[in-house]
Amino acid sequence: MTKGAPILGIGAGLVLFFALVFSIVSTGHEARADTTPLKISIGYISEAIPEPDPLSLVEIVPKDKGIAGVRLGLEDNNTTGKFLKQTYEVAEKVIPAGGDLHQAATELTSAGIKLIIANLTADRLLELAAYPEMQDAVILDMRTQDDRLRSDDCRANVFHMMPNRAMKADALAQFLVSKQWMRWVLIEGSNPDDKAFADAIRRSAKRFKGDIVEQRTYTFAAGSRRTDTGQAQIRKQMTELTQRLPDYDVMIVADESEVFGDYLPYRTWDPRPVVGTSGLVPTAWHRSLEQWAGTQIQRRFIKATNRPMLERDYTGWMSARAFGESVTRINTADPKAIRDYMLSDKFELAAFKGVGLTFRHWDQQLREPILLASPLMLVSVSPQEGFLHQRTPLDTLGFDEPDSKCRLNP
Repeated sequence: MTKGAPILGIGAGLVLFFALVFSIVSTGHEARADTTPLKISIGYISEAIPEPDPLSLVEIVPKDKGIAGVRLGLEDNNTTGKFLKQTYEVAEKVIPAGGDLHQAATELTSAGIKLIIANLTADRLLELAAYPEMQDAVILDMRTQDDRLRSDDCRANVFHMMPNRAMKADALAQFLVSKQWMRWVLIEGSNPDDKAFADAIRRSAKRFKGDIVEQRTYTFAAGSRRTDTGQAQIRKQMTELTQRLPDYDVMIVADESEVFGDYLPYRTWDPRPVVGTSGLVPTAWHRSLEQWAGTQIQRRFIKATNRPMLERDYTGWMSARAFGESVTRINTADPKAIRDYMLSDKFELAAFKGVGLTFRHWDQQLREPILLASPLMLVSVSPQEGFLHQRTPLDTLGFDEPDSKCRLNP
């Protein structure tokens, strides 16, 4: 998808942005027979779980990861909404770690707010979705990557904005297969999220005929993440972890916990590329994206926050925009009407990816291209050329309908 794609500067980005605004306003006026003001309240629920410091001191630890994207999305909604006499506001509920999620949900629903953006872990998201007052709500999941939430644990009131691990693993596998790098070594961490991504890689290997020639687990005891990083960690541990391997083309690392993966590039025993959660990474968003007017939103986000847009900021922005797009098109904030519209063939979200994004009706996962990026550069975008599907190439990523255990909207 990246071959021949134009690189757009700020001028072209603004042209596309205002063209989008004009399109929305024009169709919105057709849909609105009257000009009665419409106020749309969106709830944002998050849990203040401390995130570990990154291994590198050059990486920032933002305090507003996720909500900053939601706020920018609300700003965009209000930019178009003022032409239609629509105003958007967000009620932010941030509970402490292990706090009372039910109380936060009750406060929102008591205020009549049933459009919810959730920045929660998988178990807490399921807890939120199960509350009686949330059964007629629309919950946009901007955080979780868990495959089980798109499978056995899918819920009718939850839509997923973040790509799940199966989508990311398939995006990476397609790239490796397109490069003819067919022999893989898989190194996984010992934490549950590490193992979950490793399971997704194993699934992708079977799907795309990749050959995992060896699998290893990083089991060294970690010390202080930033001070205990001397030669023992860099030389001895990485050498012991990666030597005496069979012949292979690429090393795939599954280290979502960020314990050891960033030490692997250039420190493997054999001179091989590193991909996965370190090195070349599959992600919904990356700060290097310039195509499809990506420069425009990148610069607006930096101006608002003084930092680059991260993946969860992007899914937060998409969540706010998904609600805004739906309300603009159907002229109502009724949760049932919005849910029906988002699942219809008429819904399409413009999100700086070169194609309109839609929801899969069977598991309510957002279809979207996956970026493959090194720390500073965009390398490719999946689905890769040549991977075809009868519906859309985007359904070659993740759980296609015949493979899914979720049947929310048959």
